[in-house]
Parts: sequence; structure tokens; C-alpha cells
Amino acid sequence: MNPAGSSTGRFTDEAWARTAHLRAAVDDCRFLRELGEGTLDPAVFRHYLEQDEVYLAGYGRALSLLASRAPDVASAAFWASSAHGAAVVETALHGDLLGSGALPPASGPVRASPTTLGYVSYLVATAATAPYPVAAAAVLPCFWVYADVARRLAGSAAAVLGAGAEHPYARWIAAYDAEGFHASVATARRLVDEAAAPLPDAGPLHEAFATATRYEFLFWETALHREGWPLPLGT
Repeated sequence: MNPAGSSTGRFTDEAWARTAHLRAAVDDCRFLRELGEGTLDPAVFRHYLEQDEVYLAGYGRALSLLASRAPDVASAAFWASSAHGAAVVETALHGDLLGSGALPPASGPVRASPTTLGYVSYLVATAATAPYPVAAAAVLPCFWVYADVARRLAGSAAAVLGAGAEHPYARWIAAYDAEGFHASVATARRLVDEAAAPLPDAGPLHEAFATATRYEFLFWETALHREGWPLPLGT
């Protein structure tokens, strides 16, 4: 019997197939379409980058927690290295883009939007309290969905640049379509598959993977409208 329910024997193949409707919504997201075309409002992109900086800090914590619970040294090293990448490498890229002068200035202090707070809280709580295989499945969409999206956006950006026009977001797209990032996705998938393989019931892993994939969609969808809180915290 195949515990993960996949005809290929891989949990991640089955999880990817089960979330096809969510990824179709991602593909149809106006934010991503305009990002690929280079026509996205710079103020919207700034809002997205600011929220993503908040998210990456939380995602790094989730990956660090996952590393501390990994079943072997190699798995722990990969998750810890990924935490460093989220906290240092990706955050540095965001800082460079925000400080480049190509985007409008900040409108005030950055606070997590409802979606950002919800996503980060879900990942950190899952990494801290759920079984290791469930937590590993929860962090995977951030790797995989980003790489999948960036590969398609790279085609759109190449068409724009090939026509002789400038593309203000080409650097961001290239960072997530880099071969090194795709290699990290492959490693993350392998670790999740290894964690899922001996389980008699992969249901909780599927739920975690789908929940995080849904948050990936919401993160871009709410960035388009520069989501904020409906009521102030007060003084």
C-alpha cells in the first residue's frame, strides 16, 4: 500500500495534484500577471516587499524550529541553511530593492497585514507543535510555489526585455528562478517525501500543504489591494 496515496509513490506529487485548483488561482492572480509583464504599480510592489520582509523573518523562525526537530543531521542542516537564506539572503535582496530609489518611499512603519500575520503564525505554530512530517509539509509550498511561479514569470519578463523595454522587477523574478533555488526545492521535496513515506495516513500532511498553498495565493492577492487592518489598534 502507498501511504501517501500517490501513483508515483511520492507524497509531494500527490500533494501537488491535490492543490491544482489553488495553484490555478495563483496563476490567475492579477498581481503576478502584472509583475511578470513589468506593469505592476510600484506602490503595490513596495507593499508586497515590506510584507514579505515581515513574512521572511517568521518563515526563518519556522525553518529554524523545523531544523531543531529534524530526524537526522543532513535534514537539520538543510532546514537551518534555508532559515539563514530566508533571514539573510532574501531579506538583503528585498532591502536592496526597497532602497533602490525605483519604488515610492515608505508611507510609515511596516506592520504585518492580517494575511501576513496569519500565515506566519500558522507556520511557526505548526513547526513548533505539529509532528515533524506535518511541519515539513507546511513549509514546502513557500519553496515550491515560488519557484513554479518564478519560472513562468521569467518567460514573461524575457519577452519584455527581448522587445527592448525595461523590466523593473526582473531582478526579483531572476532570484527565484535561479537554478540554486530550484535545487533547494528538489531537496525540500525529497525531505518531505522521506518524512511521509512510513506514515499510514498522510492526511494531516496534505492539509498542512494545502493550507500553506492557500496562504501563498492570499499573500499575493491581498498585496494587490495593499491589505491593512480594518480598525486601528489605538494609542
